[in-house]
Amino acid sequence: MRIRSPATLAAAFLGGLCGAFILRVASAHAASAYRELDIFTKVLADIENNYVEPVDDQRLIYGAIRGMLATLDPHSMFLEPKQYQQMKTDTAGEWGGLGLELTERDGLLTVVSPIDDTPAARAGIQPGDQILQINGDSTREMSLGQANQHLVGAPGSRVDLLLMRRGFNQPRQITLVREHIRVNPIDYRLLGDGIGYVRIRSFQDRTDRYLKEALTKLREEAGGTLSGLIMDLRNNPGGLLEQAVRVADRFLVSGTIVTTEGRNRQHVEKELAHPSDTEPGYPLIVLVNGGSASASEIVAGALQDNGRAVIMGTQTFGKGSVQTVIELEDGSGLKLTIAKYYTPNHRSIQEQGITPDVIVHPKATPGESEVAQRERDLPHHFAHEDSGEAEPVATGKVRGPPEISPRSGPSAAAAPQDFQLQTALDYLRTWKVFRTSVSDATAPAR
Repeated sequence: MRIRSPATLAAAFLGGLCGAFILRVASAHAASAYRELDIFTKVLADIENNYVEPVDDQRLIYGAIRGMLATLDPHSMFLEPKQYQQMKTDTAGEWGGLGLELTERDGLLTVVSPIDDTPAARAGIQPGDQILQINGDSTREMSLGQANQHLVGAPGSRVDLLLMRRGFNQPRQITLVREHIRVNPIDYRLLGDGIGYVRIRSFQDRTDRYLKEALTKLREEAGGTLSGLIMDLRNNPGGLLEQAVRVADRFLVSGTIVTTEGRNRQHVEKELAHPSDTEPGYPLIVLVNGGSASASEIVAGALQDNGRAVIMGTQTFGKGSVQTVIELEDGSGLKLTIAKYYTPNHRSIQEQGITPDVIVHPKATPGESEVAQRERDLPHHFAHEDSGEAEPVATGKVRGPPEISPRSGPSAAAAPQDFQLQTALDYLRTWKVFRTSVSDATAPAR
């Protein structure tokens, strides 16, 4: 038996009063919500009983839920069972399909690129090809999500595509057989002088593991040691928070990586770096642009605030919120924004993005936008929290960091295809030369 002191009993009594008050408030709120639900129930009954044609109850309910989520921020949404399964497939990076990256261009389903060593690549499908039909169904009114549902299926099953390409006199039909597709989100290569290049396309289940393998192979190609690394996060839309933390941790010995805070700054969680399995302290440049969002911004912000990397490129997308996905009983999913995240210096990048240390424009006209829209352009987005720490962003020009454009930057005469990458490479080579020169200059005379 546990004996309680008078102070304990008093505290328990006061706690009981507070609890009763909270329950009354919660009950009042619930009663108000139920009164609103009565209106919803009446509308649903009126539609079922009086609408001119028979209605699908599930379609009505799903539509109502979608409408409810649409009143929140742009990243909270309802996913019907097929959409939810597709999202889980995309996150896992594995599915049965053809190996196509698609976009919608001028109302037409257009190939961005075929994935190497997949049915689409082996069939000769090329970037820019237009898919007019999938299994006889026109793609004219299809969304990207609907098109992906048509293309994904059991390995070994067949898909008929009607393709149009510049130079074709008329569309051509091809039949492909689905295979098990596993996408490696990492591209890598050695650029010379011991400098490695790693591009991270997205943050999927295995991104950090693939990154570790890529870095190991780059070291082997470089003779055992890297003299520098360029990490390319341009046009990386993000993905799993946990994988972003692991990637940042791979380059940090200690310090904060990211802090997430829920409603009213409750449920605060802080992710910290660990010294184990950390990369050597070679020079690191991270490339970003307006397509770098969410998890990409977490990595860039963590490396920037901890002084581990030089961030180079243009202003990032500005998505500073964290979503969780709740699986519902019927196989559908609820994607809900539950927190906002902050860089180690407690900067919110929401609506504003990460400002690079060095602004490098990809085009000859500084400030020319390379993306159609950013977070600040989305309806119902959260406003940036002005803490007085973040530098404001002016339209078309970022104040503060040095800016380089192809007209004035290094290697401008060569006019490289990827000016931002070339600039990063030049910086690392200069870094190496400068370090060697300083070392020679400070060596004792013999």
